Amino acid sequence: MHLFYTPLINGKLHLLNEEESKHCIKVLRMQLHDEIYLIDGKGGFYTAQIIDPHPKRTALKITEARFEYGKRNHHLHIAIAPTKNIERTEWFLEKAAEIGIDEISIMICDRSERKEVKTERLSKVITAAVKQSLKAYHPKLNEAVSFKKIIESDFPGEKYIAHCIDSDKQFLKQNLIPHSRYLILIGPEGDFTTSEVDLALKAGFKPITLGESRLRTETAALEAVFEINFLNR
Repeated sequence: MHLFYTPLINGKLHLLNEEESKHCIKVLRMQLHDEIYLIDGKGGFYTAQIIDPHPKRTALKITEARFEYGKRNHHLHIAIAPTKNIERTEWFLEKAAEIGIDEISIMICDRSERKEVKTERLSKVITAAVKQSLKAYHPKLNEAVSFKKIIESDFPGEKYIAHCIDSDKQFLKQNLIPHSRYLILIGPEGDFTTSEVDLALKAGFKPITLGESRLRTETAALEAVFEINFLNR
C-alpha cells in the first residue's frame, strides 16, 4: 500500500505537492491510473487514482473517502525535555507516532542539556512514522517552550509528572481515568529539579512513577505512551 500525507484535500480532484509527487512518480514509479492512498492528518483516509503522473504536481481523482479512520478513544499529550543527542528524541517521536500519540511539546527544563530545538526535521520524522504505521491522524508537534509555560497552560484533562525524587508516587494505572485526555511531563536526564516538581504539583499535576528502573528520557516517554495506549484498549 502506497500512502501519502497531504493535509489539504478538498473535493474530488487533488494535486500532490512537489515532494510527494517526486516520491510517487520518480521513486515508486507509479503510472497513469495506478491506485494510491492518502491521509490528511485529521482522520481522513482516501483512495485515489492517478490521472496525471507529473513528477512535480501529480493529479489525482479521489475515488473513496473515509473519515475518523482509526480514531482513538483518548487524547495523549507528552511534554518531553529534549535530549542532548537529538537523534534520541527523533527515535521517541518515531515510535510514539507508530504506537499512538496526539500531541508532543518540547519542554525546556532547568537541567535540559539542549536549550534550542529545530522542529522542522522532527516533524518530518513524525510524518514518516505516521505513513509507515497507516495512521490517518498526524500528531501535533509544538515549538519548544519553557517548563513554566507548560505547567501554566490550560489543559482540560488529567495531568501527570513523572519524576525520580523520593516521594509518594503511584503508577499510571492507579491514577488513570479511562478514555480521557492526558498530559504527561517527562524530564531531562538529570530529572526535574525539586522546585519544578513542587511547581507542577501546585498546578494540579499528579506525581507518577514509571517503574523501578532508571530510564533514559526517551525511554521513559515511550513507556508512558505505551502504558496510556495499553490501558485504554
